[in-house]
Amino acid sequence: MALELYDVGLVAIGLVLLGVAILPRLVGDKPISMPIFFVGFGFLLFSMPFTFPAPDPLEQGETTERLAELGVIIALMSVGLKLDRFPGLRAWASTWRLLAITMPLSIAGAALLGWGLVGLLVPAAVLLGAVIAPTDPVLASEVQVEEPGAGNESEPHEEMEGGEDEVRFALSSEAGLNDGLAFPFTYLAIALALVGLAPENWLGEWLLIDVVYRIVAGVAIGAVVGWLLAKVIFAAIPDTPIAQSVQGIEAIAGTLAIYGLTELAGGYGFIAVFVAATAIRHYERTHDYNEALHQMAELAEQTVMAVIMVLFGGAIVGGLLEPLTVEAIGAVIGIVFIVRPLAGIIGLLGFDRSWTERGVISFFGIRGIGTFYYLAYGLNEAAFADADLIWALAGAVVLVSIVVHGITATPVISRILD
Repeated sequence: MALELYDVGLVAIGLVLLGVAILPRLVGDKPISMPIFFVGFGFLLFSMPFTFPAPDPLEQGETTERLAELGVIIALMSVGLKLDRFPGLRAWASTWRLLAITMPLSIAGAALLGWGLVGLLVPAAVLLGAVIAPTDPVLASEVQVEEPGAGNESEPHEEMEGGEDEVRFALSSEAGLNDGLAFPFTYLAIALALVGLAPENWLGEWLLIDVVYRIVAGVAIGAVVGWLLAKVIFAAIPDTPIAQSVQGIEAIAGTLAIYGLTELAGGYGFIAVFVAATAIRHYERTHDYNEALHQMAELAEQTVMAVIMVLFGGAIVGGLLEPLTVEAIGAVIGIVFIVRPLAGIIGLLGFDRSWTERGVISFFGIRGIGTFYYLAYGLNEAAFADADLIWALAGAVVLVSIVVHGITATPVISRILD
């Protein structure tokens, strides 16, 4: 039996990797995204009587956390390596609006729905708000920026936008930074669960350590190590067969090293990885090796995404969504179709783009792997009431987002760009 399961596993892994290779050719211009296929494959795979037991993120919390963590950091490196636009207050105005206004409003809205409609206790409601904060354009690749240098970039001395259209840029850059900036709110939920609601028990340490120090450390380490890594990467062009056979691997090596160093220093590794990726991208903007780095990071990103989505489909088979109540389903619909779009519109009020573009940016608040990571992390760090219900809510939000945003992304983005 064990040997048979091993063989089944080989077949499953082979099919997943084949899907990573083949599906982009088949669905690249269709109104459907790759994650939908992988979730469906996972559902079928774990429904078979002779296959593996369905994964349970509550029972396998540590494994869930680490796998999702790997998926997030690789995705952050991939996104950062393809952003052509120079960071700046004016050039990244849409990003700052989405982070400073839209994200806190989304967290508050989801937490209020969890508390007022579903009946979660305050710490659990805050955790729900925190875990749905990260957006994840990798789950609908049509709303990501394209490979580095794909558009007509501006010159290095200009602060204005590069070749990316505003919709794709806003969603990609938002996802690159809010994966890290959601952490203070997760720590807030953990603090409320551990020491209670009274602010005197947690406010000072939370502001000083979880908000200020960890963010500053993440930005600083990412910028410095990213610059040093870029000097090493672009110091010499690979011109031997063995050097060319491993070109681009620095993207993965840098991701792991930068993340680990930042976490050892107590900073937010997610922020550091994204900042480092943008530093590498802008060190030698026109160098051909940027494409090799991007290709390696994107291949790893798509592979890990596929594995996680297959396991997500298996978790659904195992009953992940069974705790959902009518009220919880209402909260899921509210989070996806009301909270994020409304928060996005508010955040982009007065922004110098058409209402159509602002509406599209507001609607595509895609949830995914980051949500899985933060929820697994929070539940591993503290005991929360109704943990199974929180997982059901988060899983349903991600599932609805994968289906709705995956189906609508291609036609909507195509219409915007026509």
